[in-house]
Amino acid sequence: MQKRRVKKAPVIILSLIIISIISLVVIILLPKNNIKKQNNENKTKNAVTKKVDNTNYDMKEGEEFISKTKTSMNLTKYNGAYYVDGIMIVNKSYALDSSYQPQDPYKEITNEYLYGPEYLDKTVMEKFLSMQKDASTLGYDLKISSGYRSYKVQVDLYNNYAARDGVDAADTYSARAGYSEHQSGLCFDLNGTNANFLETDTGKWVNEHAANYGFILRFPKNKEIETGYNYEAWHFRYVGEALAKKLYNNGDWISLESYLGVDSKYE
Repeated sequence: MQKRRVKKAPVIILSLIIISIISLVVIILLPKNNIKKQNNENKTKNAVTKKVDNTNYDMKEGEEFISKTKTSMNLTKYNGAYYVDGIMIVNKSYALDSSYQPQDPYKEITNEYLYGPEYLDKTVMEKFLSMQKDASTLGYDLKISSGYRSYKVQVDLYNNYAARDGVDAADTYSARAGYSEHQSGLCFDLNGTNANFLETDTGKWVNEHAANYGFILRFPKNKEIETGYNYEAWHFRYVGEALAKKLYNNGDWISLESYLGVDSKYE
C-alpha cells in the first residue's frame, strides 16, 4: 500500500504570505519611528536655539556664543575678538587675541610692530576724513594723534608707563597689551591728550557732531567705574551712527559698557 504524499505547495505559499505581511508591517512602522525620533531631536535643538538667542541676533558661521550680558544681549567671540550683539567690545574684561589685526585696514598692515592712523579700519578712517573735512570748512582743525597700535607696540607702551608710575596708576589711563581698543583699529586719540579738549571751540564742535559720523566719546566724565579708565576727552570710538546717536544722550554720554551690559575689570 503506497503512502499518501503531502502536498507542500500550499504550506510554502502560506509561509510566504506571512513573511510578506510581517515585512510590510515593519516597513510601515519603521519610518514613523524615525520621523518621531527626528522630530524630538529637532524640538530639542530648537529649544536650545531659542534659549540662546531670544534677541533675534544672527550669529556668523564660526561665531561662539559665550553668555548673555546684563542687558540680555548676546556675548560672543569671533575671529579673536569679543562682540555684544555684533558690537566689538575691548576693555579690561574682554581682550583681543595677540594676533588680532583690523580685518579691513585703510592701509595694509605689513608687520607686527606698527602704529598710526593709516592702519585704522577703512570705514573708521573714511568717516574721520569726512568729519575732518566738514570741521575744516568751519575753521576747526582735526588731527589723529594716535590711531592703530599693534599688540607688540602696546606691550612696550604699557610697560613704560607701569615702570614710570606703577601698575596701579598705569591701569587707570593705559591698557595692558591685548586689552587696548587701539589694537582693534576702531578708535583714535584726537588733537593730542588735552583733558580740556571738549571745552575748546574745536572740542565743543566735535562733541556735538561726532555721533553724526558714528563716533562716541569712549571714556566719558564720571563713568570711570563703568569704563575702567579715567575720563579722556580725546578718545573716540567708531560704533556706527545709529548707536552713536543713542549713546550721545544729549551730551551726557552713556558708556558703551553700560549700554551693552558688561564690566571692565581685570581678573
